[in-house]
Amino acid sequence: MTRQVYAFEPPERFVAGTVGPPGERTFYLQARGDGRLVSVGLEKVQVSLLAEKLDELLGEAHRRFGVILPETEVGPLDNEPLDNPVDEEFRVGTLGLAFDVDSSTVVIEAIAAGENDEDEEEAEEESSDLDRLRVRLTPAAAREFIDRARRVISAGRPPCPLCGQPLDPNGHLCPRNNGYHR
Repeated sequence: MTRQVYAFEPPERFVAGTVGPPGERTFYLQARGDGRLVSVGLEKVQVSLLAEKLDELLGEAHRRFGVILPETEVGPLDNEPLDNPVDEEFRVGTLGLAFDVDSSTVVIEAIAAGENDEDEEEAEEESSDLDRLRVRLTPAAAREFIDRARRVISAGRPPCPLCGQPLDPNGHLCPRNNGYHR
């Protein structure tokens, strides 16, 4: 089976977004460029960690290589929904980040989920045969992605003030109260 590499270097638009109401949202990374549109599915925690680690990577690139970083709000906010059609090409299993010093760009790679019941050596061989989305962003575009990803994450259900789990419209049985309401 041949793998598909969706490369956008750079994309016209690269965003994290959701489909569905809070509590039932499906998260996507979406890249658009050169007449192509690619959407890959992932978990909310993966979007959150990607934004966090991308922010750390930009900070490290600034410290080590003197990369000029834009302010957090660099331009008009991209609050537009995901582009249609949102057809999931694959489900993300692994995310990778790198900083290319020569071009002063950030490389994000989302690799499809594979079989997890193999040993480590076989898993490495399999990962080379998996589909992947590769995006190269300027520091300004990476900052825009981080800001939007954080807005998307916070737009969900509000957290319970006691346990931090998401609250449903009807409330929830909080483990901190052992299911009892006061």
